[in-house]
Amino acid sequence: MALPFSRSADFAADKAAGEPCRNLGADFRCGIHRDLRREGYPGCVAYDCFGAGQKVSQVVYAGQDWRRRPGSARQMFAVFPVVRQLHELLWYLAEALALPAARSLRPGLRERLDEIERLTRGTPEEILAVDVAACRARANPLLLRASELARAGLRGKKRRGADLMGADLRGADLRGADLRGAYLIGAQLKGADLRRADLIGADLRAADLSGADLTGSLFLTRSQLGSAEGDAATKLPPALDRPGHWTAH
Repeated sequence: MALPFSRSADFAADKAAGEPCRNLGADFRCGIHRDLRREGYPGCVAYDCFGAGQKVSQVVYAGQDWRRRPGSARQMFAVFPVVRQLHELLWYLAEALALPAARSLRPGLRERLDEIERLTRGTPEEILAVDVAACRARANPLLLRASELARAGLRGKKRRGADLMGADLRGADLRGADLRGAYLIGAQLKGADLRRADLIGADLRAADLSGADLTGSLFLTRSQLGSAEGDAATKLPPALDRPGHWTAH
């Protein structure tokens, strides 16, 4: 309901924000969930709200149903993307807190995490007034430093924001690389070594991660994996599951 999407390789149809998806059932479930990719909705498979949907519906609105209380719908759908962005920040901060190399940063990281968590539990009006860009600006220096500490000594390649669309990186040594915001759409990363590579914001749509080693990679998300291709030989961080559409061999 809340978010828009446009007909493309990721979505089979157009949908405006606040408009029900044609596949949304009366029970709030997706009518084609098992066949999303086959039906032309790989974008739905890859999407991850980082738990923001549950927070908004069950905490901020205390279980209110927008169908039974349609007057709350517009505001609820405006609150959701704000909380979603804050929850993504919480994901990164929690990962940084768990990095042994970033131990010295833990007081600052914990302060930022607690601050953002409090913001997600405000009233709808308070959440809509949150300056997400300012929250990100306060957290980013800590995340950058945590990444530097975790990658120290590896002399990884500096490819931040690089255009690597379709690049042939099969078997590449990318240990400790700075790939923040890199465009890796359709890149061939089969067998690549991405251990401790910083992948925050990297676009991995249709990238081939078959046999790649992502053990210990930094700030990798379910959404990034869901938009990529891989197989049973792809090595992942313990916190992330293998996407169901990846090949078994």
